Amino acid sequence: MSKVYFQELSFLKALLASLKYSQLFVLVDENSKENCYPLIGEYLSDHQIIEIVSGERHKTLDSCSMIWNALTNATADRQALLLNLGGGVITDMGGFCAGTYKRGIRFINIPTTLLSQVDASVGAKTGIDFNGYKNHIGLFCEAEAVLVNPKFHETLPRNQLVSGYAEMLKHGLIADRKHWQDCLNNGFENFSNELIQHSVKIKEKVVDADPTEKGIRKILNFGHTIGHAIETHLLNTEKALLHGEAIGLGMIAEAFISKSKGLLNSEQYSTITQELQKIYQSSKIEKASYPEIIRLCKQDKKNSNGQISMSLLNGIGEAVYDIQVEEELIEHALNELL
Repeated sequence: MSKVYFQELSFLKALLASLKYSQLFVLVDENSKENCYPLIGEYLSDHQIIEIVSGERHKTLDSCSMIWNALTNATADRQALLLNLGGGVITDMGGFCAGTYKRGIRFINIPTTLLSQVDASVGAKTGIDFNGYKNHIGLFCEAEAVLVNPKFHETLPRNQLVSGYAEMLKHGLIADRKHWQDCLNNGFENFSNELIQHSVKIKEKVVDADPTEKGIRKILNFGHTIGHAIETHLLNTEKALLHGEAIGLGMIAEAFISKSKGLLNSEQYSTITQELQKIYQSSKIEKASYPEIIRLCKQDKKNSNGQISMSLLNGIGEAVYDIQVEEELIEHALNELL
């Protein structure tokens, strides 16, 4: 498990000094270069910046080729260190490129969005999208360290905070009823370091029990079968959603499936949907898109033997996994989003 540090950004200087490396590279996109790099630049030793274009649509092999080419042209060896500075796309793709370059170099994640702090940068999953399928190619590859600091939230627009909030709410729904309520009481606009730390600890506990997602770790995917499908379907359109915005909708739909399977009672379902619908709006989904969304659900990594398999809620604060779900029920769940 990667060591997660909840420290001031100045801690980065000591962290780097504790590591031996031949060259330091900093992976950024245009947003993290402009808004976040100035916050850490003074704490870096000699380094080279690698810049890619931001956004999920650029989380591809083409972007990986740019990163690998930059490392190669700089004659980076296996003792090089890559520092991933950005949101989930940067940490996912940077970790994947580090894990595959010359069979693996070390990397540090400095997540700069709420989503990447509580989800994407923790848990060793790295990867890219392929042929329109979310995180279709990837590795389990641990970061050398993760540095989390809420200072970066000051650089974020509202929708980025809403996106990260979805994953925090999810952590409460699947494993910690009190955390769900604490997040609701707090709202999404001003998170304390303590609340972020607790959300990370929930995920760490699950990942530690099942590092390569053979069992209990699958509960972290609640909301993600339908959420990923919606996110992918809308990705290259004017209606594109951030990851957490799509997961918010996925949780509403999959809560309905949980109720339909007799796992959630009506009161729990109503509580969950009423709270989520205050924030996550579904106006971008049309009935004509159902067949495509279901097709995308069939590519989900949790599936087995040709059956769509989901992680569902067994109450607020408890989840189950490997539950087979029929296509007709997915259609009914999507109707709940209209």
